[in-house]
Amino acid sequence: MKKAGALVAVSSLPSAYGVGDFGPQAYEYIDILAQMKLKIWQVLPLNPLGYGNSPYQPYSSFAGDDIYISVDKLVADGLLNQSDAVEFKSNATIIDYGAVRAHKTNMLQTAFANFMTNSQLKAELEAFVAKTSWAYNYAVFVTFKKDNHHKAWNLWPREYKSWIKDKKLDLSAYKEQIDYELFLQFIFSRQWLELKAYANSKNIEIMGDIPIYLGFDSLDVWENQDMFLLDAEQNPTFVAGVPPDYFSVTGQRWGNPIYNWENLAKNNFKFWIDRLQGNMQAFDIIRIDHFRAFDTYWQIPASCPTAIDGEWVEAPGYALFDTIYKELPDIKIVVEDLGDLRPEVLELRDHYKLPGMQIFQFVFDVQGENDKLKELVNTIIYTGTHDNSTLMGWYWSLNTWNRKLLKRFFKANDMSITHKMLQYSLNCNASYVIFPAQDILGLGDYARMNFPSTIGSPNWEWKMANLAGLKAEATWLGAAVAKSGR
Repeated sequence: MKKAGALVAVSSLPSAYGVGDFGPQAYEYIDILAQMKLKIWQVLPLNPLGYGNSPYQPYSSFAGDDIYISVDKLVADGLLNQSDAVEFKSNATIIDYGAVRAHKTNMLQTAFANFMTNSQLKAELEAFVAKTSWAYNYAVFVTFKKDNHHKAWNLWPREYKSWIKDKKLDLSAYKEQIDYELFLQFIFSRQWLELKAYANSKNIEIMGDIPIYLGFDSLDVWENQDMFLLDAEQNPTFVAGVPPDYFSVTGQRWGNPIYNWENLAKNNFKFWIDRLQGNMQAFDIIRIDHFRAFDTYWQIPASCPTAIDGEWVEAPGYALFDTIYKELPDIKIVVEDLGDLRPEVLELRDHYKLPGMQIFQFVFDVQGENDKLKELVNTIIYTGTHDNSTLMGWYWSLNTWNRKLLKRFFKANDMSITHKMLQYSLNCNASYVIFPAQDILGLGDYARMNFPSTIGSPNWEWKMANLAGLKAEATWLGAAVAKSGR
């Protein structure tokens, strides 16, 4: 069955508190998706944002970022009074992460104080912790980070750093802080699963996005040090990235530690099985970023300042995916397989019948034939992703002649070209077609989410002030989706 969907980060949804969250406007957004006849909502990773507010450098691959917790739902649950819910940057189109966190933290701490007097909710929290293997260790991890001025775990004093292995440090002095972090994870999970259930009730599946690599300063690495290539001082010996390419002449040095695939294989890939199993509970479909690294990955010496001086190393992709489908037979995976790939990457993908990706603005030949794009089957066609220009940003980057050719091909003008390109994508044979909200809205590159190989502002900061623009497109897009048979 062919489907269409939208790519919208939770952070980009409108809200009264400066960043998108799991509150009322997220539910209203799902109603709009249903009106548009879209069957998939793809989100960016929901894990705790790491360096540069990047969702691809998370502090944990299991935990959620409390920045997405809805203050309005805390009021509805009786954990906050209405007077406690103070709005902040309600019409913002740019997320000020530092200011938003500070503002929401005050309300979350008030909610926690009220929570601790609610015996029923406390019992639910205890049940959550009992069935969630990672939650307590994550709460300790975050507590230790805060107590050590947010330094990376390998820079903590020895008694903190070694707790994950020897459990010698007495945590009684940190009980309230640890309980607070557990509360945040419980509320995050509760609110997200309620939102997901609402989407599912509207026949909309949630596609989660998980980065193949993890941030070094994360619970995952602290807890599983032998599963990564680290030296005796727990520093990465090699880091991940990609060589020079379309995006960067010096390549992209992401800095994530490289997996110790030999040790992972000896343990029957339990780390990956646990990670995917956790994501299966949160999402209906799992998109794995940078799939090619399951075949060959670019390994950069940690001492190198760029990604130029690296080498390709083979990964045990077949052994891993054989184990995944044996242990998790019902898992639904799609993969990001973009870039300059060797044939073996595509063979690995096709062996497991994994849908790959094509990006319209990369593969549509303004001056040539496009039958190949039309006939792709087990594929997701994106008009764009979080890592490249918006569709209209791409359009306006073309020279005058190529824009003229594009308008001639689509029988369009500057005002109608967006709709024509969306329609064309819908009418391809690909299994999935996904539109970023920015492309549905026809926005330029000022609404772009991320510039690869750069860190910090304005990356990850775009946000909708309201849902009026999407509502205005709902009738047209719904008719186009229905006509395409998706």
